[in-house]
Amino acid sequence: MASRSDSAIWSGLFRISAESGQTLQAQIRQAIVAAILDRQIAASLPLPSCRVLADRLGVARGTVVLAFQQLVDQGFLIARERRGHFVNPDVLATQVKTADRPAAALRKVDWTGRRRVTASAMPDVRPTENWIKASYPFVYGQFDPALFPTAEWRECNRMALAVLEIRNWAGDVVDRDDPLLIEQIQARLLPRRGIFANPDEIIVTLGAQNALYMLATLLMGRGAKVAMEEPGYPDARSIFRLSGAEVVPVPVDADGIDPSAVPHDAGYVFVTPNHHCPTMVALSEERRRALLADAERHDRIIIEDGYDSQLNDDAPQQALKSVDRSGRVIYVGSMSKTLAPGLRIGYIVADAALIAELRALRRFMLRHPPANNQRAVALFLSLGHHDALVRRLSTAFSDRRRRVATALAAHLPEWRPVEAPGGTSLWLRGPVNADAHGIASAAAERGVLIEPGNRFFDRPEGRSRFMRLGISSIGLQQIEPGIRELAQAAGRLRNAA
Repeated sequence: MASRSDSAIWSGLFRISAESGQTLQAQIRQAIVAAILDRQIAASLPLPSCRVLADRLGVARGTVVLAFQQLVDQGFLIARERRGHFVNPDVLATQVKTADRPAAALRKVDWTGRRRVTASAMPDVRPTENWIKASYPFVYGQFDPALFPTAEWRECNRMALAVLEIRNWAGDVVDRDDPLLIEQIQARLLPRRGIFANPDEIIVTLGAQNALYMLATLLMGRGAKVAMEEPGYPDARSIFRLSGAEVVPVPVDADGIDPSAVPHDAGYVFVTPNHHCPTMVALSEERRRALLADAERHDRIIIEDGYDSQLNDDAPQQALKSVDRSGRVIYVGSMSKTLAPGLRIGYIVADAALIAELRALRRFMLRHPPANNQRAVALFLSLGHHDALVRRLSTAFSDRRRRVATALAAHLPEWRPVEAPGGTSLWLRGPVNADAHGIASAAAERGVLIEPGNRFFDRPEGRSRFMRLGISSIGLQQIEPGIRELAQAAGRLRNAA
């Protein structure tokens, strides 16, 4: 344990960084709390004085004084007159000692034999770690810190943390959602795609994936057959298969999914009609009508994923849900492509009877998404911040798409982007013998992050001539040099073959 005179140990315990997202005072408090809970500070020994610690850390003495005082208020430290600050022995008394922990089991549990599903065997689609530090992050589904509405989001969080607001959201609301958020989704988000719904036809989810998982849990199982686009959203495919359902790939062309290729005995069809994932093509009006008519004819449910429907399109379309007259379309929405993916706010719009069942199911899974986040998002919408953000993002993404297309034509003409209106990515088709995985590996060494297209196909073997370039997280000025580096990586790989 550290003694007061052991300067090397104290210096090791109190390491702070100006690059941390925490204030200096918070970093000092965190270091002391961690040292106390890890039993690195003896209760009988005083901590360094505020003056000594401030000098050692290179911070103002007042910063250390405030940190110590807050820890005293929280009961971690005790201030003894003329002796200094000591660890509160009551804190140590509540901690379980290592010797008190139960001994390790003599025989490990065979979890492999007990599990009913193998989630770890499903394709791993996690984004590249530390993508934000890459020079040219053409990654999909992430945000651009330069475009994030930091001041507006902080304002809404401060408002949500007011005393009266805390009283509204801090209690256990069981299966209910924030009424203001439901109202804002109903009034601000859904009408953008022509959807008009009652409050009892909307439920808040932890993003679109949580929505799909709940739908699969409630509606699907062994014997269910789900038709979905090929190529298509890989996580949706995995979620449906985890439920026990059979997934049937249906080809996609320039007009979107082909309704005539959907098996007659498929009880569900999953589609991304406004911007197909991953090609970004829009489902044609003729096929929209055919898909809805076919669903009515075969008693089929359509799950519509409008994952980026809040962005302004060059050629905006109404959602399938907006023209659904039989209640067969379940609409899944998300704020990940506009506000932030880490916020995990999504929603489902469906028949009131289905929403009631989903609400009951969600209660057993997680009760409800965090109410403080719901209120902050509701305020963000109600104050007009989201509308302003959508306009800013739509303009930025439109500029970036044009810049990518121009740079590809100049530096990588053999990789042709699919023509599509709007969206946050471009789908590229390369030469017959292209190796997207090899290009991605070579490009990553040059600071360029791209996404090979294999994972979007149900059977990815031999499908290496596709790649997706995300534009939501890369600045406009980095696009042309990034494509140039990508072209050089592709050229070196081709020459080495």
